[in-house]
Amino acid sequence: MKLIFALLVCLACVVTTVWAVSNQQTNGKLKIGDPIPAVTSQDQDGKVVNLAEVGASGYMLVYFYPKALTPGCTAQACSLRDAYTDLQSKGVKVFGVSLDTVDMQKKFQEKERLPFELLSDQQKQVTAAFGVPLISNSFAARQAYLFKDGKLVWMDTKASTDKQAQDVLAVLAQQH
Repeated sequence: MKLIFALLVCLACVVTTVWAVSNQQTNGKLKIGDPIPAVTSQDQDGKVVNLAEVGASGYMLVYFYPKALTPGCTAQACSLRDAYTDLQSKGVKVFGVSLDTVDMQKKFQEKERLPFELLSDQQKQVTAAFGVPLISNSFAARQAYLFKDGKLVWMDTKASTDKQAQDVLAVLAQQH
C-alpha cells in the first residue's frame, strides 16, 4: 500500500512538472506576448537575417541547440526537417541557432539536408536577446520559441531533441 501511495505521489509530481513546463510563461527575459527581439545574425550562407523583420507576420520558430553535428542536436534538427512539410503548411518559418561558425552551420545543414536556416551566434547576441543560458559560456542551452505575428506565443526552455517538431505541432494545433 505504501508503495502504491509513493508511486502515485511520484506520478503526480511528474504530471505537475510537465504541466508547468508546457505552460511556461517566462524564461526570466522573455514572456508570452513579448515581441521578437530585434537582433540580427548570419545564416549558414553568410546572409544577415533580422529575426524581428522575418517574423513580423505568420509563425516563426527559433530554436537553440548546443553544437552542430552532435547526436542530440542532430536529432532535434532532423525532427524539424522530417516535419518540415507539416510546419510549412501551417506557415512556420524555422531558424536554428547555435554558437557555431557560419561554416559549421553550412556543414550541418548540408550533411543533414536541413531545409531551414541555421544562424551563427558567435557574438552571443541572439542568445543574450532571447535570454538563453550558456553552458560553460560556449554552448547555447536547448530551448525553443514560437512567435505569431511578431509576438511570443509559446516557449520551451527544456526543448526536446527528437520530439521538437511534435511539441511545436501540438502547440500549433491549439492556436486560434
